[in-house]
Amino acid sequence: MTLGGGTMIGAGIFILPGIAAEGAGPASSLSFAIAGVVALLAALSISELATGMPVAGGSYVYVNRALGDLFGSIVGWGMWTGLMFASAFYMIGFGQYIVEPLPFLSGRVLIVGLGLVGLLFLVGVNYKGTEESGAFQNWMIGIETVIILIYLAFGIFFINPSNLEPFAPTGPSGIIATTGIVFVTFLGFEIIATVAEEIKDPGRLIPLTMVLSVVSVSILYVIVMIVSTGVINWQELGGSLVPVSDVAAISMGPIGVIAIVSAAAIAAISSSNSSILSAARVVFAMGRDGVMSNKLNVTHRKFRTPHRAVMVTGAITAALISLGLRIEEIVALLAEVASFSFLVSYTLVHVAVVVVRRAEPENYDPEFEMPSLLYPAVPILGVILSFVVISQMAPIVQYIGIGIIALSVLWYFGYVRGRVDDDTLVGDAIVGNGDEREGTEETYRVVVPIANPETQGTLLRLAAASARSHSEVEQPEIIALNVIKVPSQTALEQNLQFEEERVERQRELFESAREAAGELGVNLRTRAIVGRSIGQIVLGVLEEEDANQVLLGWHGTKRKRDYVFGSTVDPIIRDAPCEVTVVNLKRERIGHPVALAGPGPHAPVAARRAFEFAQIQGQIPTLVNFQPSVDDRETDEETPDPYEEGQIAIDAVAEQAGLAPDDYDSRVLVGGDLESTIISNIGSDEFVCVGVSEQQAISKILRGSLADRIVQDATGNVALIRSGIKTHRTVREGIVERLSQGPEEESQSDDDASI
Repeated sequence: MTLGGGTMIGAGIFILPGIAAEGAGPASSLSFAIAGVVALLAALSISELATGMPVAGGSYVYVNRALGDLFGSIVGWGMWTGLMFASAFYMIGFGQYIVEPLPFLSGRVLIVGLGLVGLLFLVGVNYKGTEESGAFQNWMIGIETVIILIYLAFGIFFINPSNLEPFAPTGPSGIIATTGIVFVTFLGFEIIATVAEEIKDPGRLIPLTMVLSVVSVSILYVIVMIVSTGVINWQELGGSLVPVSDVAAISMGPIGVIAIVSAAAIAAISSSNSSILSAARVVFAMGRDGVMSNKLNVTHRKFRTPHRAVMVTGAITAALISLGLRIEEIVALLAEVASFSFLVSYTLVHVAVVVVRRAEPENYDPEFEMPSLLYPAVPILGVILSFVVISQMAPIVQYIGIGIIALSVLWYFGYVRGRVDDDTLVGDAIVGNGDEREGTEETYRVVVPIANPETQGTLLRLAAASARSHSEVEQPEIIALNVIKVPSQTALEQNLQFEEERVERQRELFESAREAAGELGVNLRTRAIVGRSIGQIVLGVLEEEDANQVLLGWHGTKRKRDYVFGSTVDPIIRDAPCEVTVVNLKRERIGHPVALAGPGPHAPVAARRAFEFAQIQGQIPTLVNFQPSVDDRETDEETPDPYEEGQIAIDAVAEQAGLAPDDYDSRVLVGGDLESTIISNIGSDEFVCVGVSEQQAISKILRGSLADRIVQDATGNVALIRSGIKTHRTVREGIVERLSQGPEEESQSDDDASI
């Protein structure tokens, strides 16, 4: 919501009310509502494509994959130029809000000059790039949103109903024409799709947050226009360069004007910054596909930013801002051209949805699909409404927009064609010959995140042994996963250009993985992913691969009080939908596997894992059970022999683990204290497998518990193991999940609970 809604609540809300009021009067509120509907339809189509093609580049990528490089060029150039026009629009608005309220400042030259200074600052920020800029932008969005809400709270009491009459002085055509101008404010929702790799349950949350962002911002804009045209007559408001500031002067006084001017300046900087960064990412995606020259696709070796794309984008944007010296209506022109470009792009996105659905390409399996009631109505209506809005735009805007399309077509035939293989799904879509997916053999999959060359060999040997033990009933497979983490300011693919050393190490890791798998005769696949949140990426892979187990290494130290195992491992242990094996490797030799066969749902899994690990060295594991001595039992009744009790417990755990009597040795420990007895009886060459207690007790594992003592005191390797048993939800989790469910889901949950 903060990504999507925050990006849309930008400079447009401060600059456009005057232009919108001039075009449609109080009915300009309907223009914003119609623009919101057009954006909502696009959000639904983009959501489906984004969950099926989780690649940076947004609409350009979706259209390029579905319709081919010609239409990809049209969308790529359209999005790039549209973002530059939008950025110029924001920065001229920035100059207007600084100059107009101050009586000692005036003149178009000063407005344009301040816009150029602001742009120069933003180009410098994006050239260098800092992780802190993301947090700074969130603060800016929060501040400007609060100020707008205060503006509405005060302004609603100063509305003069007579100012709202006539409500639509320019008629339906004026409302639609104004929609084309104000659509520029809805360009931010697509950014949600760019962080799909960090979103838990993207199939639900991407469309949900896109829809909620567009709807909530549309309602906000409608109210802003009603308040603004209700406080000041629409004709007077239409002649203002700082409309929201003029309304605030009446409803909030001088303090309100200062607040609005500050918020407008912040919003302009924030919106323009997002546009410059997004434009650079579009250029990168085009260069990756050969649609744009790779000369613009180079990243800075020190700052890790697409510096050439940023510089070219900044230069063209500066030229557009400079047009404000000559063209009086430059603000409306810039906004409308940006809207034209994105309306064309979203039109092709709607077409792409239909093509992809008809073609059913291999490996395309979106987690979100529009319900049957909405498809194909949404893409068809989206195309129609986009053309209706474009048809009502000013002729000069249509000429410029058509000129950009013509430029992109010429670029395709003059540069792109012949350089790339123009692959398209249109032919398959016409025939509707999507291949039906055949069922695959049942596979036991172990996902192994690897990063440390010193330990990854042992981890893979353990994973291979575990996978191989299931070869009789299932096809075993190891998935070696390596994640290259990138800074937040850098596009995911861009980081690869200056990560040559890490990519080379990744190759070495994977080669070693293949060797380990080959020794034990286990199939192996490798996956290399670039992302920002390693834990969330691993969880996504586990869901996608339908993994049976994840086996990962852990250094065994505690660095932060907020984490038990660490920021990467904690989410995996908490949320993994499969068995989890966390291995603390202290020595290269695996050692003789020993499993603690105590009470709890995870002990059988620990016993099974010990048996699997023992196969590496042709051994059988030892299952250990602790029993208190007779003197320490709190009962006067006659008790069985503790060694017999322990053997019974061991046999029960072994049976649950699927082990035959000849598959393990037994060791019953009798003493007064569980921890000291077990720890003192762990051999220096023993690999201890411990079942993790319930999820709620994970925080205790490393804070004074038995596992903590074992990890600290054992000289051999230790594995902490969690079964795939679904733990109970907390009260908070239950409330959140219940509120997020629809009626159909709630009914299904009740059925599951009864089962």
